[in-house]
Amino acid sequence: MSERDVDAELVARVQRGDKRAFDLLVLKYQRKIMRLLSRMIRDPAEIEDVAQETFIKAYRALPQFRGESAFYTWLYRIAINSARNWQQASGRRPVSLSALENEDGETFSQIDTLSDIGTPESMMVSQQVVQAVNDAIKDLPEDLRTAIVLREIEGMSYDDIAQTMGCPIGTVRSRIFRAREAIASRLRPVMDTDMDRRG
Repeated sequence: MSERDVDAELVARVQRGDKRAFDLLVLKYQRKIMRLLSRMIRDPAEIEDVAQETFIKAYRALPQFRGESAFYTWLYRIAINSARNWQQASGRRPVSLSALENEDGETFSQIDTLSDIGTPESMMVSQQVVQAVNDAIKDLPEDLRTAIVLREIEGMSYDDIAQTMGCPIGTVRSRIFRAREAIASRLRPVMDTDMDRRG
């Protein structure tokens, strides 16, 4: 049984009135939703509030859920919309995304070009690369930032991102391409400095 099948079975149980099945979905996805929200909201208490709001909205909307997309794709979409609503209501800008602190160990490919990781120079360059990536992501327009976070940090497929963001897959590909280009252009000066040091 695939993850999607397990989720579909739990959703069906919730739709039949089994509240414990929803508790299982919350347990399964709470950490992922909190991690996603932490890339958009700084205050841990507010992250918890928005996560709770996400699950409340999901629970209320589950009777209408048809399973046309994976449950987690649908849930991520609710979380992103809840975070956007929170940002608008509080008049705040999204915070820096710590792309390189992802617990799954995913990183942008440009960082893999660094060698001699143990030397003080390379450690300094690594910190500069982390800062450059964070700054680049933070400065992206919201649609590009969301697309690149879902792809590079959350590891979602293009199809799932398209469903989550409510746009065609071609638009997702374009946004991710533009986001990667913007990040790469911010990394070039840091990487060129590193190459000069090695040369």
